[in-house]
Amino acid sequence: MKIGIFDSGYGGLTIMERIRHRLPEYDYIYLGDNARSPYGTRSFEVVYHYTLQCVEQLFAMDCQLVILACNTASAKALRSIQQKDLPKIAPNRRVLGVIRPTVEQVGQLTESGYIGILATDGTIQSHSYPLEIAKLFPNLHVVGQACPMWVPLIENREHLKPGADYFVKEYMDALFTKEARIDTLILGCTHYPLLLQKIKEYAPEGVKIITQGEIVAESLADYLLRHPEQEEQCSKGGTITFYTTEWVEKFNSNASLFLNQSIEAHHITIE
Repeated sequence: MKIGIFDSGYGGLTIMERIRHRLPEYDYIYLGDNARSPYGTRSFEVVYHYTLQCVEQLFAMDCQLVILACNTASAKALRSIQQKDLPKIAPNRRVLGVIRPTVEQVGQLTESGYIGILATDGTIQSHSYPLEIAKLFPNLHVVGQACPMWVPLIENREHLKPGADYFVKEYMDALFTKEARIDTLILGCTHYPLLLQKIKEYAPEGVKIITQGEIVAESLADYLLRHPEQEEQCSKGGTITFYTTEWVEKFNSNASLFLNQSIEAHHITIE
């Protein structure tokens, strides 16, 4: 049984790369639902429906464990799938997200008690980060800022060009205008690490920036250690297979933005 890694598009590759670096011995399947992305602007119902379809597809491909390497899917679909669907369709399998592991880190990093969230419209509107932070750290203050232009900039390979600075500065200024005491930033979209250097340039001095890849990878390693009944089901051949619901050549080309290797993806249709 393999470990499935799902994203609506390419951003989850930043999570997958760190997971494979931390846990290279396991077999993985990466599924990008590129034909229906972006998820960030879609309703809760649509994101839940699409995400469940992709989880079921990964289960059908012999995945024991599925990581939703997508903040929007984690925000809008994870809880429903865990509570409503898994007991019926696959009670012995598990689906995990990226929000909870990320949130667990903020309490030990902030000194001011003010946390900033940079994410897609969908993730911000879901209030998933403030809700999860309130459960673990009720005394912290959370301020969100949607950054709708950042994913298109990255996927159109414009993110390293000077023109991208305008949109990075615009959203960073908007966030810190809302609350100047923020000292810890969560990049709540798996695309955003590709903009990390520009984000650092426009962040006030001393602000800590949390990216998700290493956090999620370490969280998965800890999960497998604590749940040997799941770990024992996972095969260890060190392989990874890529699937996309879109044009394979386009996926292979764009994946090079996120990975330091060329890949050969396979097309899959999800209905």
